Amino acid sequence: MKFRVLSPALGLLLIAPGNLLPAQQPTSQLSTELRSKVDAAVQQVLQKTGVPSASVGIVEHGQIAYSAAYGQARIQPPIPATPQMHYAIGSISKQFTTACVLLLAQDGKLKLDDPVARWFPDLTDAGKVSVRNLLTHTSGYEDYAPQDYTIPAWTRPTRAIDIINLWAKKPLDFEPGTKWQYSNTNFVLAALIVEKASGMPFWQFLQSRVLQPLHLTDVLNLNTDSARLEPQGYMRNALAPVRPAALEAPGWYFGDGDLAMPASDLLRWDISIMNRTLLQPASYDAFVNEMKLKDGSPTGYGLGVDVGTRSGHRFVAHTGEVGGFVAANAIYPDDEAAIVVLTNQEASSAASSIARALEPLVLESAPASAATESAAAQVRTILTGLQQGTVDRTLLTEDCSFYFSTTTLQDFSGSLHPLGEIRSVTLRAEQLRGGMTFRAFDTTFANGTAVVVTTYTQPNGKLEQFLVEAKS
Repeated sequence: MKFRVLSPALGLLLIAPGNLLPAQQPTSQLSTELRSKVDAAVQQVLQKTGVPSASVGIVEHGQIAYSAAYGQARIQPPIPATPQMHYAIGSISKQFTTACVLLLAQDGKLKLDDPVARWFPDLTDAGKVSVRNLLTHTSGYEDYAPQDYTIPAWTRPTRAIDIINLWAKKPLDFEPGTKWQYSNTNFVLAALIVEKASGMPFWQFLQSRVLQPLHLTDVLNLNTDSARLEPQGYMRNALAPVRPAALEAPGWYFGDGDLAMPASDLLRWDISIMNRTLLQPASYDAFVNEMKLKDGSPTGYGLGVDVGTRSGHRFVAHTGEVGGFVAANAIYPDDEAAIVVLTNQEASSAASSIARALEPLVLESAPASAATESAAAQVRTILTGLQQGTVDRTLLTEDCSFYFSTTTLQDFSGSLHPLGEIRSVTLRAEQLRGGMTFRAFDTTFANGTAVVVTTYTQPNGKLEQFLVEAKS
């Protein structure tokens, strides 16, 4: 969700410079060195952005390894942030709604490919739009809240059904399944379908089937519990000092951005995804499987989550924002790691910047997957041979073997042999394309030269491509 709400009656506040060390002794199982690096990374972003506070949590080896809060939860009067405080998580709430839908699918009460018309036949093209289209943002329904400024409607209470009746009865922005376009409307409708299919209020179903089984006991519903938020949310006009912001009126959160919690509860949710403790295996597969458009184009999105691989690490992630708060959550299932960053200033990149800064720190000691190690070892072996002007053609497809002509082998040997021994081969990107696995490797040699090796690997393991380029 992207909402901006400002109460003109609230006064102008300044952030005083000062020590941004954790407000209290953090819970930590990290090494002293790693903890110091984490503290430094968080402090640097907060000092640069001026965001009042951040609550940060890390999962390492499948367990909560770090939880700390930095800065001020409230500036006037000063209240230091603590790890126990609740921060709004915005659109990260969407994955909890997805879990509700998947549980109902397991119960046999709906199917992901059921048309919306099964429950709401009067909505635009309800017979063409599926539940899966809603959860993957491929429905074509227009987003009811794209603005980055306050609109009058958000200051007045509303109901989810009123949002749907206004926004899901407009003409579709595109044919379902042909484009990807983020839309909060999708998840409001998904939560209403949860109510219809389960026969109980959405919040009640979420509590009984998701939160309670996972022992997430400290989760707030912003529609009813916003007064229990300890941090004040803030906003900033241009480069001016921060001002207090106000949450949207009740009813503007419903399945798309309605939750608030301490970082530790969100970390426990992340661990449940790693361990697959709530849903059946097939449901988790659907949850993290990338949605492809009708023409086969990738979306980088699963069911309520961004999915992909970065620097050889598979991730399941999302960010979130509501009035005064921005959050970032990233799970690395193969590494048994996760990073949560909760902040209390809207329209700020601080949460994502902190998460990006912590990612290499958290993952640098994580063991590479067997597939990654095997692919890197193969690159090293082939490159070593090419330095001598030879290549094992049994590893190559006919096309790739054709590429390595006598002239090509001479070029590879003549340009790579003088670089010396291969010192490192590191996977930096991986994705599926054309039915093959594309990989890019950063490679360094003894004389300090760095190159990028790109490969395409067919399902049978043979290489369709093996190219070397200078690293820019």
